[in-house]
Amino acid sequence: MTNIVTNFMESLVELLNLTSQMMSLAVRVWSLGITMILQLLVVLAGCICVCWFLIKVAVLTLRRGEKGYRHVAFFHPYCNAGGGGERVLWCAIRAIQRKYPKVKCYIYTGDTDATPQEILQKAQQRFNIVLPRPVEFIFLNCRTLVEAKHYPVLTLLMQSLGSLLLGGEALSKFRPDIYFDTMGYAFTYPLFRYIGGCTVGSYTHYPTISTDMLGRVANRIEAHNNRGVIAQNVVFSTLKLGYYHLFTFLYSMVGRCAHVVLVNSSWTHGHITTLWGHSCTHIVYPPCDTEKFKSLPLVPDTEKSMKTIISVGQFRPEKDHLLQLKSFQRLCEILHPSLFEKVQLVLIGGCRDEQDQQRVDNLKNIANELGISDKIVWKLNAPFTDLLDSVQTGTIGLHSMWNEHFGICVVECMAGGLIMVAHDSGGPRMDIVIDYEGQQTGYRAVDIESYAQAMKRILESSDEERNLIRRAARASVDRFSDTEFELSFLTTSEQLLLDNEVP
Repeated sequence: MTNIVTNFMESLVELLNLTSQMMSLAVRVWSLGITMILQLLVVLAGCICVCWFLIKVAVLTLRRGEKGYRHVAFFHPYCNAGGGGERVLWCAIRAIQRKYPKVKCYIYTGDTDATPQEILQKAQQRFNIVLPRPVEFIFLNCRTLVEAKHYPVLTLLMQSLGSLLLGGEALSKFRPDIYFDTMGYAFTYPLFRYIGGCTVGSYTHYPTISTDMLGRVANRIEAHNNRGVIAQNVVFSTLKLGYYHLFTFLYSMVGRCAHVVLVNSSWTHGHITTLWGHSCTHIVYPPCDTEKFKSLPLVPDTEKSMKTIISVGQFRPEKDHLLQLKSFQRLCEILHPSLFEKVQLVLIGGCRDEQDQQRVDNLKNIANELGISDKIVWKLNAPFTDLLDSVQTGTIGLHSMWNEHFGICVVECMAGGLIMVAHDSGGPRMDIVIDYEGQQTGYRAVDIESYAQAMKRILESSDEERNLIRRAARASVDRFSDTEFELSFLTTSEQLLLDNEVP
């Protein structure tokens, strides 16, 4: 028995010694590992510092503008698109040129298929804008990097990284004093601020990601940016929600690199201030050609042979033209036969590329399936004069984008005398289609039935009731004029220009 106890104690001591040795070895291994990691981090930090220094030296050799001037470069890869965002660009440049004679303006654009003269001519034709002085176009060859069609998965992240590379091409071709992004490519801000040494300004039309998008994924709601295969699967929805939260964090970090942030609506302001936490965020309503549209004489509805419903907007998926077709088809079902014979839908919008054209072709097929193709007029890339004529002879304006950040076409249609039926969300709900001095200015809807009922109510109203709404709507849009935009834009961005004032 004594031997057994002795042997057991000796074995226990040996086990303890072995354990002690193993723990000592583990501590040494961990210590060695931590030392190696720290050494690698030091080497990595050194490499980053060297690369940073070399990049900064290389940046100093980049082309600069003529001495004695301030040089403001606008990052707008699709400046020839002809949409509301492009109107902001041209009006901003015109405002700067009018006030600051010692400022030269540049545009980074990917519209390599058009000449500068063609781009300026389109701006004049589409927006009736002529610049006081010439601008220099800096053409980018890598715009395809920001196109969603190349990224079937992780689209937001890949497009944002693509914009960073496109920004790198832009910076390599010209280094301005002031960099102004007017399309919402926030991932370019740290590049121009910390590498290019530029003062960074931002005019954000629409946050790249928002709490509404997170909500749609969390609630598994199918949408144009949340495919059914994901919305219907718990695992896929959870993974996408995690990806969205990660992207939101990155987006908030890069957004804070802007010195001054301008946004186009109350809705966008709420999201951007929440995401970026930027103290210098100002609402500057986009410029709408209210004077031109308000100058159109109001044609009495009794003199219109057709009761035309006008839809103005680019043929992009978020504009939800499908909802318009289905709502119009439902309207045709519930209208009195005497009105049914006189009603038609006119779709006016720009086609940017082959994808947009394919989308239009699909919509035409759907209209045919719904049995309404003979009551629809398609006007693609229509000139400004055609747009004015359509608005003047129309009765109802139709807009269906969910969470439209602002809605320039909504304002222009109201100024032109159309009674708007817009989506009950975003800019139309918070800024535009709201009561003015206690008077209704239009209608808001959310689905097929509510859109159809709103249009039916307008068509069945008396001329006096419709004119009351028209007059109130026209009076309410003065705050969205070109003049108001230029005043607000120059006031809020003044610090950017003053900080870079030429001696």
